Order: sequence, then structure tokens, then C-alpha cells
Amino acid sequence: MPDAGGLRAEGEGSLAAWLIGHGKLAPSSLERAERLVRDGAERLDTVLVRLGLVAERDLAEGYAALLGLSIVAASDFPAEPVLAERINRKFLRHNRCLPLADADDGLVLAMADPLDADALEAMALTVKKPVLRRVALPSDLEAAWERLYGASSSSSAASGEADLHADAAEDDVERLKDLASEAPVVRLVNQLIARAVEARASDIHLDPTETGLRVRYRLDGVLREVDPPPARLRAAVVSRIKIMARLDIAERRLAQDGRIRLAVRGRDVDFRVATTPSAHGESVVLRILDRSAIKLDFAALGFDAETLDAYLGVLRRPHGILLVTGPTSSGKTTTLYASLQLLNRPERKLLTIEDPIEYQLDGVTQVPVQPEIGRTFANVLRSFLRHNPDIVMVGEIRDIETARVAMEAALTGQLVLSTLHTNDAASGVTRLLDMGVEDYHLASVVNGFVAQRLVRTLCMHCREPYRPLPDMIERLGLRSAGAGEPELWRPVGCESCGGTGYTGRTALLEVLPMTDAIRALVLQRPEMREIRRAAIRDGMRTMFGSGIRKALAGETSLDEVLRVTEPD
Repeated sequence: MPDAGGLRAEGEGSLAAWLIGHGKLAPSSLERAERLVRDGAERLDTVLVRLGLVAERDLAEGYAALLGLSIVAASDFPAEPVLAERINRKFLRHNRCLPLADADDGLVLAMADPLDADALEAMALTVKKPVLRRVALPSDLEAAWERLYGASSSSSAASGEADLHADAAEDDVERLKDLASEAPVVRLVNQLIARAVEARASDIHLDPTETGLRVRYRLDGVLREVDPPPARLRAAVVSRIKIMARLDIAERRLAQDGRIRLAVRGRDVDFRVATTPSAHGESVVLRILDRSAIKLDFAALGFDAETLDAYLGVLRRPHGILLVTGPTSSGKTTTLYASLQLLNRPERKLLTIEDPIEYQLDGVTQVPVQPEIGRTFANVLRSFLRHNPDIVMVGEIRDIETARVAMEAALTGQLVLSTLHTNDAASGVTRLLDMGVEDYHLASVVNGFVAQRLVRTLCMHCREPYRPLPDMIERLGLRSAGAGEPELWRPVGCESCGGTGYTGRTALLEVLPMTDAIRALVLQRPEMREIRRAAIRDGMRTMFGSGIRKALAGETSLDEVLRVTEPD
């Protein structure tokens, strides 16, 4: 009979084969992990997760499939410690296991590593009955251990030092720095970040409260609360993130900005970090910039054939200005990146000025804004003109100085792409006029405006159709938007979408080319409504019209369309 080491090697080999066979692990990544296992003392599963080559859940599913075990949900952990008087809490922490129930037929034990024969044997000898294994995610085990044992323990989460109090730690920078570098806090923050990336979150929000730290992920544009870290580690978690972002952990009175680059599941992911002081401590937001999760493809962004034809008709003009409008986080920059990727050719020189650079584009010279040293949008754009570029992207036109330099660039033969914060395409005209741009410059230089909003897309596994009420059909013009009796779809919620009924997002768009009629109207300095009516007469499909088409096609719900647009 093989020893425990032989059983482990055999089990790890089967686990690796399962992960590769199910597309959870690349063979090259396995070779990299195996080299580290040979060189050090860590086990294969630990190395795979630590390097971000395999997700915690994928590893757990592999164990469960190979051993015929079930996976423990976070809600399955007990409210009170099981057999606390007989089982040493340090043993549980060290071996990454936790009793779930003391049943007649044996002790039900959640394990991050169900192949750990030594831990199983020791537990069976301690409780003097069989041990029934279950598979658990390490992060769920960590959170449950902290809830059951952490608060009552006199030791710190890091190393057993006595009397760690959050308020005292916040006033002791050196002590806080040491705590933020301890293994449990490092592991906790890494797990929090990794799970957000795996869930396809766009942001992580950490907000201090009077009693702890509130943690939320922004999924498909909507914030969803997740399990928070122990309250006593509030300051340590925030400090750990600040250290990773190279921020000053002693400065808590002023807002700070930084960046983090981490390997998550074998790929590099950038995070934009922003901190701001609040009544109960520092609030932190991490913006997740995962290029591998962003598809710079117009169809994937939400452009249908008709909208794409109109957009490319404006984009492919050799010079002039194209402006993408919309509120913050409406996908404007992603649309511009997709445009740059389409226009990027070896015979063209492309330059961008951004605040900040969100994604690196091959073949494009990208410059970040740095106002403290005079590197503003307007100043960098002026310097760009001396580099004889073909295409220039300006992250945002915020003031008249930047607008005028952009106009100058377009007049000298460059194609300029930029963004504006307006509610729709027609408002872009009035926004530039209000900013101080001369009407004749606007009419002669601007090629067009594109407005967009993001809506959640329905989960294809659980969406269900329904017939809208007759008055709604007439009021929203649903019959004219499609043939026959209109049918809409609504969210239901299932395991695939996490019970929300939605998964992913798509853009609602309207493209307003500067036609001769619009140019003539601009010289009269009209109201936004006049420009909008003229654009619709010229054939512009509005964002609401775009949304209705997507709702009738079952891509999104009517509620989502009405959430971000108004009926025409």
C-alpha cells in the first residue's frame, strides 16, 4: 500500500490532468508550477492558486469531481464552533479544515485540501469516529475560521501577538505596516482581489463603517455586497492595499491615487486605486483593468450592423474630430480603444493622451496626464502636433483650451478622437458651444458625435418571454420597432447568473454625423432639441430606439432600457 506521500503525488497528478482536461489550466502553467514545487516546500495546489494559475473554485471543483465529494457553500458553515473543547483551533487553521457537524456516523469536515491524509488521520484519532470529507474554498474557510475563532482569540490574526486593537493600530503607522505585511492579511487581500476578477467585477469598493469594513463588487454596473473581512483587520486591509499601490499609509487626511499590477490566474491585471478620507476611516476603490476580459470588437461592444455602418462612416474620415459622449463608466474609452485598434496600421502614427492609461495598445504611443508637472491634456496635445501624427486620441475634452487645441489639430490634417460628458449626441453640440468653441469652428471641424449607455444583458439560461400590455405597446412604439405581435423578455435568475437574471453588458448607441443640415443649424446656435429633431429627420436612430431593438431581440430587458434612456 503506498504511503501518504505516494497517495498525494497520485492525487495531485489526477487533479492536474482534470484541470488541464477541463480547460482550467494550461500545460505550460503546470510545468511552471511543478518547477516551483521541486525547488521549494509548497504543494502543487498551493502554488497553482498562489500564482493565480488556477481559480480557487476550479481547484475545489477538481477535488470534488475526482473524489466524488460535494463542495461546501459559505452558508453551510456552522454558527458556533463544533467540538471546540476537543479540537485545537491552531490545528484547524494550520491544516485548513473546519468541522461542520458532529453526526452519528462521523464528523463532517470541510477541507481546502481533501488529499491531506495526515490531517484526516489526526482528526479521526481526536474525535474517535470516522471523518466525512467535504471540499471547501480556502477563502470561505478563512472567513469562517475568523468568524468562529478569530474574535474570541487573544492572538492577532497574523502571529499570535496579544491585544491587537484596530483603533490602536490606526495610530501606530509602523505597527500597522508590519500587520499589513503579515501572511493572513496578505492572503485575505489577495483572495478578495482574485475573487473579484473571477466574478468579472469592474470595481471593488471598500467603505469603512462604525463597526467594520463594507466590501462590494460592481458586477455588470450594479454593486453587490460580499463577505467582509474581520472588523479588527479593517485598518490592516486598507493599509495592505495602499502598500501594494505604493501610496503613503501614514497620510489619511488627503485623497490618493495609485496603481497595482497583479498576476491573477496566470495573466497580468492592472488595478487603479483611489482612496479618500471618510468619517470612519479611508474609503478605497479599486478599478479592475483586465484587458483579457475586454473585447475590443464592435459587435461585442453592442454595435449592430446599421449602427456600425453609421459609426465607421464618421470614423474613417481622414481628418476632423469624432466625439464619444456619455456619463462616467458608460464605455466611452473602450469604444475609442476599439476605434484605435481598427485604425492602427504600420503606415500611421497614433498618439494618445489619457488620464490614466487604462490599457496598453501595441503600436500606439500613449502618454498619461500629470498636471502637477504641467503635463495637461492641452499641453501634451500641443506637443503632439510637432510629432506629425496621423491620429490623436484625447482622453477627454474638459475645457476650452483643450477644445481649441483639438480643433487646431483637426484643421491641420489630423483625425482627433475624444470624449465629452453629455447625456446624448445632440447635447455634444451645445456643450462645446457653451464651453466657448466658435460655432463656425464646430461646424467645419467636427465630423460627428456618438452617445452611448451601458445596460445589462439578460442571462440566456433563464430569461423568459412575456407579452407587454397594449397601452405599453402603443406608448413606447413597440409595434413599429418589430414585425408582428411584440414580445419582450425579463430576468428570472439562476445559478449561472448568480440569481440576478443578467450577465454582462452591452451598449445602447446613437450616432449623429455632422450632415450639411446639422452644420447649417449649428451656425444658428440652436437649442439641443432642435439639433436632435434634425438628426432624427436625417435618419439617426436614438439610444432609446437602439434599446427597444435589443429588448425585442431578447438581449436586455425593457426595465434596463428605461433605466438609462427616455422614450423618444
